[in-house]
Amino acid sequence: MRISVASCLVFAGLALAGHCAEAQLLNKKVLTLAAARKMVAAARAEADRLQLRGVVAVVDDGGWPILIERMDNSAFTASVELAPAKARTAALFKKPSQALEDAINHGRIAAVTARDFTEMQGGLPIVVDGQVIGGIGASFDTPAHDDVIAQAGLSALPNIVRNADQ
Repeated sequence: MRISVASCLVFAGLALAGHCAEAQLLNKKVLTLAAARKMVAAARAEADRLQLRGVVAVVDDGGWPILIERMDNSAFTASVELAPAKARTAALFKKPSQALEDAINHGRIAAVTARDFTEMQGGLPIVVDGQVIGGIGASFDTPAHDDVIAQAGLSALPNIVRNADQ
């Protein structure tokens, strides 16, 4: 009798512990390959409209590449590295990569020591319901075009916040 009562108490405790552990987990939005494809297609459409060639990249919230597209006759070969680096920077800093460039330009010289980050305009965080779920980066011919094309990519998903500061 004692064993069966003790067993019931142990199983009840394990069931409650499992329920408590479940309550400690968060729901996390995840950027899918399908969403990344939509974003890259929208960015590419804007680049085509502007008659520009370059690279667009989408990364997850950890900065890991989901999709990188290099258009034929890209303006710079270096864009293959710059676009994903801008996207990674935006995702991990949770703000546009231009914010780091601006900080450096306004005297925060120490920002150049941020290893493996790209402090250049053209990377934007992808924010859904207040959570940064990734980043999009563009590298074309000018910083202004990079930003316009990255913004066009964000516009492909209607529930994305356009600016991380919002």
